[in-house]
Amino acid sequence: MALHRNIGPFDTTAIGIGEMGLTIEGHPNHEQGLETIHAALDAGARMIDTAWSYYAPGEDEQTGERLTREALETWNGPRKDVLVATKVGLRRDFDEHGKPIWPRDGKPEHVIAYGKQSAMALGVDTIDLLYMHRHDPEVPYNESIEGIKELLDEGVAQYAGVSNVTIEQLDIARAILGDKLIAVQNQFSPVHLETRDTLDYCAKLGLAFICWSPLGGFRHPYDERLLDPFREVADARGISWQQVVLAWELAQGEHMFVIPGCHRPATILDSLKADQLQLTDEELAKLGW
Repeated sequence: MALHRNIGPFDTTAIGIGEMGLTIEGHPNHEQGLETIHAALDAGARMIDTAWSYYAPGEDEQTGERLTREALETWNGPRKDVLVATKVGLRRDFDEHGKPIWPRDGKPEHVIAYGKQSAMALGVDTIDLLYMHRHDPEVPYNESIEGIKELLDEGVAQYAGVSNVTIEQLDIARAILGDKLIAVQNQFSPVHLETRDTLDYCAKLGLAFICWSPLGGFRHPYDERLLDPFREVADARGISWQQVVLAWELAQGEHMFVIPGCHRPATILDSLKADQLQLTDEELAKLGW
């Protein structure tokens, strides 16, 4: 039985599907992408996280949202039980070598336009959960969030979240969005502990905290030695270190969620086992908890 927790009014699984790896550069073929999402849903996952900006060089924008739509339309399970979250305010371009560039675009009129495009790509009248992806330093943050509020007021999105935020930015969003703001999505993992302050703040506010790249991420190098304690616990248990990392993150509080990326069914199915892993006090102490 998958572990369920609440994101605002949504009863969903603590481990969701991080869709990005299925549609950015290096992604598997289309059929494997669908197979991966279907395998996760069949195993009990009930949250998919995607974004307007998830697509690869030479491919159309919003590939991730369209893959999410197709996966749900071709799945035999209860679509109404799946929380779909997407993000706007960040675009993707590529240089002459195909290296990704992530331009930020927080102009409120563009945020509104992107949100409506996302709803169309997902094939829904109302997006379950819509995040402001990242602050555009050329636009006051409150103006970008006003764009999100307009989407809520128009019924394009049901609830809102903010991503890659500081506590100050979170408070700005709270003042504008009120109880329609239900989630914060920041990077957090054993190799990225910089956002523990927002993690703890979300616990005080009763907001869900969703870890992106909960296993450290695959696009940028990091110090692999930081994962050694997790590997030691995993070896002693005879399980993957990825399960130990995800279980450690979920143990940070009842408001915690993780969206591990995936490229094939085997990896996401392994990750989904983490919500049944109960780490002992001794193990948590070894892991720095």
